[in-house]
Amino acid sequence: MKTSYELLISFAVVISTAVIADETISEKIQAKANDLKRSASKTVNRVEEAVCTGSEVECMAQKAANRAEEVKQTVEDKTTAVKNKVDSD
Repeated sequence: MKTSYELLISFAVVISTAVIADETISEKIQAKANDLKRSASKTVNRVEEAVCTGSEVECMAQKAANRAEEVKQTVEDKTTAVKNKVDSD
C-alpha cells in the first residue's frame, strides 16, 4: 500500500512539472505589458466611477460593467499565460 502511495505521488510530481515550464522572454514581456494595461484600465475605471454624475443606478451599472470587463481581461491574460507555459514544452 505504501508503494502505491509513493508511486501516485511520484506520478503527480512528474505531471505537475510537465505543465510548469518557463516562459520565454517575449512572453514575460507580454505578461508585464498586460499587467500594466490592466492596472491602467482599472485606475481609469475607478476615476470614472468616482466622478459618475448619473443616477445611482446608472453609476452602479457602469461599475458592474467595469468589473466585468476587468475580469474578462484578467481571464484572457491568464489563459494566454498558461497556454504559453504549456506550449513552451
